[in-house]
Amino acid sequence: MNRYAKVFMLLTIPALLLAGGDNELAQKYFELTGRHTDFVPRLFNFILLVVLLVYLLKEPLKKFLQDRTESIAKKLAEIEAKRQAAKDEKAKALESLEAAKLKANEILDDAKKELSLIKENIQKHAEAEIQGLEKVFNDKCEVEQRKVVRETTINILDKNIDSNDIPLDASKIVNIVTKEVA
Repeated sequence: MNRYAKVFMLLTIPALLLAGGDNELAQKYFELTGRHTDFVPRLFNFILLVVLLVYLLKEPLKKFLQDRTESIAKKLAEIEAKRQAAKDEKAKALESLEAAKLKANEILDDAKKELSLIKENIQKHAEAEIQGLEKVFNDKCEVEQRKVVRETTINILDKNIDSNDIPLDASKIVNIVTKEVA
């Protein structure tokens, strides 16, 4: 048994024996001491008990409280370090967010510039292609017009000129052609 248990038993066994007022031990005590009220001795015993408990428990209680204070201080320091680390990480995340926003704006501006360049390029190509198609169309129209004029001239000449009319002059051919074309 340890020292504290022995002291506790030494103090509590007599108190338990004397606690009941009707038992024989208590009666003998009262007969020996001549007192039926034992307030002063009980007060003395109580003060002695308190002093002994303080004496015996002072160092372990002091050590326990110091250890507890130190462990709480360590936990508080760890929590503070974690809080500071989280704060630093938050600041870094906000910085990287701002950098990402700037990069996104740059990318968006670049994309808009590229889009305008592509539009201009497509427009230039489309205009060049339209001009080319117009030129081809005009050339085909010219060719068709010549073809129609040639066919019309051949048809008119075949209908209006026969072998008897060979000595025609230029003014008569022009008149015939202008009548048919008109």
